[in-house]
Amino acid sequence: MRVRHALLSPCLTAAATAYTWPSPQLEALDALRFEQGNAIFLQPCDSFSFDPQSGGARSGRSNAADWIRTAYHDMAMHNVADGTGGLDGSIRFAEEQARPEDIGDGFANTFKAILAQSNRYASIADIIAFGAVLAYDNCGGPEIPYRGGRDLDAHIASFARQGFTKTEMIGLVACGHTFGGVQHASFPDTVPELNDPNNTQSSVHFDSTPVGFDNNIATEYISGTTQNPLVVGLNDTTNSDKRIFASDGNATMRSCVGLFADSPELFASMCATLMAKMLDTMPRGVQLTEVVTPLVKPSTLSLVLGIGGDVLQFSGQVRFWNMTEDPARTVRMLVDDRAGGTTDASLAFTQPSSRDAAAGITNMRFTVGGRLEDQSGIGFTVQDDVVFAASSCFVPDPDHVGNVIGGRFDIAVRNGVAPTRVYLESSLRDTTSAVRVEETDVPPPAALVPGNSTATYAIWSIQINETLARRTWTMGAEVNGVKGTRIGQFEVSDFGPCA
Repeated sequence: MRVRHALLSPCLTAAATAYTWPSPQLEALDALRFEQGNAIFLQPCDSFSFDPQSGGARSGRSNAADWIRTAYHDMAMHNVADGTGGLDGSIRFAEEQARPEDIGDGFANTFKAILAQSNRYASIADIIAFGAVLAYDNCGGPEIPYRGGRDLDAHIASFARQGFTKTEMIGLVACGHTFGGVQHASFPDTVPELNDPNNTQSSVHFDSTPVGFDNNIATEYISGTTQNPLVVGLNDTTNSDKRIFASDGNATMRSCVGLFADSPELFASMCATLMAKMLDTMPRGVQLTEVVTPLVKPSTLSLVLGIGGDVLQFSGQVRFWNMTEDPARTVRMLVDDRAGGTTDASLAFTQPSSRDAAAGITNMRFTVGGRLEDQSGIGFTVQDDVVFAASSCFVPDPDHVGNVIGGRFDIAVRNGVAPTRVYLESSLRDTTSAVRVEETDVPPPAALVPGNSTATYAIWSIQINETLARRTWTMGAEVNGVKGTRIGQFEVSDFGPCA
């Protein structure tokens, strides 16, 4: 089992309340929030991935600004009075982007970068919220509490409809506009063509530091030095930031309520609160998860019944957090089995370990430099009742080396377990780009007699065709009325060729 270290915010400590593993949804959200695979789009923070002229290096735009704008515009149709709208992923639809306030290619660019991160446990709306959190987190902003579970005057009236007070409206605009600017292509009546080789997208910025979080949006406004195109733009009818900031006589921008221009710390704190409120604005009836916090956890586990049925091949990773790399640190795994025994193994290997199939695996714990990690005594439960079998196989294409034209999945069901169903699971995107899970039932063997077999496991098998052979599969079972996904994720080509 391989060790992974997640170097996270020093504000996160071991005292934080974390979820209990296993929890597939929170595990997926945790991986998004704290492992941050998409942070590459924000390194450095002036990265812009969609400029054909300069490759993004001198575009004047940033991915971070697009991601934050996408989250706000997705939320903006919320109506607090009737509970409709909110951050629900609808901004991805052409009909929504056709609205006059949703001009520009920033939404499409955002989805090109982050849509693939959505999955069966993290909806497209969750990913939109994640993008804003990630942008803040990687570009100098405050930590924003992140939750999942989204199922998937004119300005003042609009914010009030969304559930924000006038003070919150001013704050949210300032917090959002610490990044980015306005592009000529989308708003030619607001900003001119710049003809600047170092700003190929002709983006006039909201403040002098458009690719990082700070309170310059406020200090420059109060000092009168702002170049914000929505304050001092060519067309005063489009100077919306000017009207919003001045709607209470500039009191919020100056006052002790916000202290925006005087206190970077309080500006950051208020932005964290307001952004969290924005991201958590949902249609009525949607129940979000708890705030996602990181924990020591196993990940990418694999448990496979070996050829012959006598051993279980067990592998995976364990993720720690708030730890620096230390080659001298000792990490060990304690594994409990069905016979009541415990084995102690070093984690210094990446190949699967072989364990007696009859004894099985029920639980594991970890020691890290002598400290026990066991979820306050409950350990990390391992289900070995239904597992993939190494006798699964693929059918090679005789005419094209490397191609697969079919195969067979073998699923091992432990003797004494009587599942109502065993099924393969495959995640697919529908016509709206949302992820759905397709289940394919695996038939039991014809001679199955539960409880009477001398073998540890009985094999359930299903043949798959060429189309299905290209998919990645997980596997689930329903036992005693409870459905659940089991350990492992495979393509049929991960196994050997069929005889």
